[in-house]
Amino acid sequence: MGEALDVARRAASIGEVPIGAVVVRDGAVLATAHNRREIDRDPTAHAELLALRQAAGTLGDWRLDGATVYVTLEPCAMCAGAMVLARIAACVYACPDPKGGFLGTLGDLSQVAGLNHRFAVRSGVRADEASEMLKSFFRGLRGGREGVD
Repeated sequence: MGEALDVARRAASIGEVPIGAVVVRDGAVLATAHNRREIDRDPTAHAELLALRQAAGTLGDWRLDGATVYVTLEPCAMCAGAMVLARIAACVYACPDPKGGFLGTLGDLSQVAGLNHRFAVRSGVRADEASEMLKSFFRGLRGGREGVD
């Protein structure tokens, strides 16, 4: 999770929402990515999707069997769905996303019986650090004013 937090900090430094993702398999880092929605002007340029794409490229295979995705914010439905399709073994995320999280908060795509794959989920790893990074980023956008994040 430390690497994912470092990647998230890099995102914030270029004006992107500070979300970082790292894909690991057999102790080796296959990919790291942060959000690029603003830079790429792409609604699908989430950290998790970019990291999954990079990991697949590294392996030369879309099947990421045995891989774990570490991410600083609970994945949305799109990203959780991509993890199902990539057949990852697990996702570890820092803080929940009450507005979009789909690995436990608004739903849980990791355990849908009708889908062809299920994976383990662990939440809360360095949650306070990730949450504060996000809150600080959005406070900065609002010029220090308090309000909805």
